[in-house]
Amino acid sequence: MKLFRSKKNAVLFSLAALTMAAAVAPPVLADETCNSPYMSNLIKGQEDFVYVWTLGVKGMGDGFDKLVTIDVNPASKTYGKVLASVSVGSRGEAHHAGFSDDRRFLWAGQLDSSKIHIFDIHSNPAKPKLVNTIHDMAAKTGYVGPHTFYALPGRMLVGALSNNKDHGGVTGMAVYNNKGEFVSKHAMPTDKGGDGYGYDIGINPAKNVMLTTSFTGWNNYMMDMGKMIADPSAMKQFGSTMTLWNLKAMTPEKVFAVPGAPLELRWSLKEGDDWAITATALTSKLWLVKKDAKGVWQAKDVATIGDPAKIPLPVDISIGADGKSLWVNTFMDGTTRLFDLSNPEKPKQTYSLRTGSQVNMVSQSWDGKRVYISSSLLANWDKKGADDEQFVKLFAWNGKELKEQFKVDFYKEKLGRAHHMKFGARSAKMALGGAPAKVSLAAK
Repeated sequence: MKLFRSKKNAVLFSLAALTMAAAVAPPVLADETCNSPYMSNLIKGQEDFVYVWTLGVKGMGDGFDKLVTIDVNPASKTYGKVLASVSVGSRGEAHHAGFSDDRRFLWAGQLDSSKIHIFDIHSNPAKPKLVNTIHDMAAKTGYVGPHTFYALPGRMLVGALSNNKDHGGVTGMAVYNNKGEFVSKHAMPTDKGGDGYGYDIGINPAKNVMLTTSFTGWNNYMMDMGKMIADPSAMKQFGSTMTLWNLKAMTPEKVFAVPGAPLELRWSLKEGDDWAITATALTSKLWLVKKDAKGVWQAKDVATIGDPAKIPLPVDISIGADGKSLWVNTFMDGTTRLFDLSNPEKPKQTYSLRTGSQVNMVSQSWDGKRVYISSSLLANWDKKGADDEQFVKLFAWNGKELKEQFKVDFYKEKLGRAHHMKFGARSAKMALGGAPAKVSLAAK
């Protein structure tokens, strides 16, 4: 067929098919909200493992980045213990990871080296193994710093943070098939208000909408935080936009001005809801993206996180399955906050707890009863001395307060800096929650 004579057309067809899958895509629960709606094999009940993408520290253990597996099932004899550690043989600023659509593989990126490592997590979920490494993202796309891994049917959409020309914040996204073969690239907009910066990705298939947020480039995220804050020119090199995309066409349609580096992005999964929320790192705000009375998508500041004058630095958010609550971690004050989103136009903080001297990622369990916290932001941004805690902690949430259940000290275990967390389960517990529609992808 003529339609498939070019990779570009094949990609457009594949992306158009995403909306066809929306009607039968499975409802995803709790912290699955940071994953793609096209993922199948949802875990039902108690998670068994937490996979932690971990930054290597020179002179500590082998010094390399690694995927660490922790047993988190309280019925297990090894509850709260490290089960496995898979080194990738290099230290390249391990950061974020994401599952493939079939949840058989975990893709994980290094912001400095720009390598993408693919782990098999289905053959033996307790002991993942490294099966592939993509080395040529920069050569194929011009983008560096693979950050967000967002599953598409048979594909992986990878959002980058920087470029290989000036190492600034202008960047884009790359599409790979599930075999790890490059398919296409898509630049972040630099016109009509776009600053070209990228960070997170969120898709609402039913509305044919994709949102992207923005952060900063290699020059900043690889710089010592103290030095960067003292450099006025560096502090100007942060993203201040969100972009709304036509998903089928993979083209930007509208750019929102969102000052202060909007980071993690979460769509509400409550049936009937069509809104997303994000937090801005530098201005400490929650921003809502929603259609107005005229049916036009708008972005607006709806709440303040802590005291912006003290720069608490919101770094990660986790939305509840019912769209009525939001956990927010702020790095500088080590605080985990809970916001009531019953009215997303007016979020209200209802709880807070200092969970560490520094905290980064926050991930809640599928039933919302357990909250996991990790500590590392970036190797050169983490605190110094005694405040440089490196851990994964599990807290029980009873609806009123968080109570610590266990802590894995990553420095004591000689593992490195604990960053991104993903949940896993033994194969026998994996339940098919309703797979997305079968979609024929022309470019294999």
